[in-house]
Amino acid sequence: MVRRAASDNEGPRPTTIRDVAAHAGVSVATVSRILSGTYPGAPATRTRVLRAVRELDYVANANARGLAGASSRSVAIIVNSVVSPHYAHVAQGVQTQAAIEGKLCIVGTTGSDPERELATVQLMREEHAECVILVGNVVADEAYRARMAEYARALALAGSQLVLCGRPPLGPDVPALVVEYDNTGGAYAITSHLLSAGHQRILFLGRRDNYTTPESRIAGYRKALADHHVDHDPGLEVEGSMERHEGYRMISERLAAGPPDFTAVFAGNDLIAAGARQALREHGLRIPEDISMVGFDDLPPAADIGLTTVHVPHEELGRTAVRMALQRARDKSGTPERVMLGTHIVVRDSVRPVVRSGSRP
Repeated sequence: MVRRAASDNEGPRPTTIRDVAAHAGVSVATVSRILSGTYPGAPATRTRVLRAVRELDYVANANARGLAGASSRSVAIIVNSVVSPHYAHVAQGVQTQAAIEGKLCIVGTTGSDPERELATVQLMREEHAECVILVGNVVADEAYRARMAEYARALALAGSQLVLCGRPPLGPDVPALVVEYDNTGGAYAITSHLLSAGHQRILFLGRRDNYTTPESRIAGYRKALADHHVDHDPGLEVEGSMERHEGYRMISERLAAGPPDFTAVFAGNDLIAAGARQALREHGLRIPEDISMVGFDDLPPAADIGLTTVHVPHEELGRTAVRMALQRARDKSGTPERVMLGTHIVVRDSVRPVVRSGSRP
């Protein structure tokens, strides 16, 4: 930890934004824009500035360290996007519980940029948020874990608390709370639902290697296949992101290559399912008469299209994250460090039993 001495008679003076700029070899304006998440320039510059911030332990308001233990009136939530129904519902849960607790809610977005996420955490630290809640999918490589662990410790020193919501833990001895939901169990249950209906050729849409949410869902899918003694075919796992247009693309490309080699589709989320459904219909295939389909999340448009899916307690995730953080601030010895919320299947009209030759549906 680096400090600048003011004089022989004074203690170390707090690091300023000018110190960070000088240390990184950039302008004060560039540092300010990077920390506020509005810098569009070279990633190397952003990395250099964030390294300087860590090395100098910079906090914009020099009084921040003195606020450890003082009363704060805000909680912060950082999401990839406020457009996604998943993030919007979790954020609503955070807002609801924050209001109950008499706290203001600050929302930050990252656009799925890990560097911007780290910068936004730093900004929320400067704003003295009582807790900072990180939500959703992330590429949790070692570099990311190491840097986020540093921010968790810095938040703790400033009297704040990092909460990982729907994300895996950062590792032992990192002062971060975790509230998550059973992704793998939900995927296992919904895959088993299809297998119980006689489906063995189940197309999984939305594989993304090294992304936490898709990886845990595909793990449940694979485990269900194994437990039902159905051979795992890697060719039935289609790579794509969790967006509606990706569901449309994945099915369109699959059907362009030939007739369906699957009887059911497990869409990685309900948005993928909606896009896939459109592509199937454009190719003259009906759900569930020709192809069965399931999703994950139980968010719009699942109910509108009669989709059997996995219900995720989105708002309760947000509310639990706030309760855990504030309880930890009040009673550090009485709050669990990790909570797992359950998921369950919502059965609608998108799955039909497989009709074997010579049998009736």
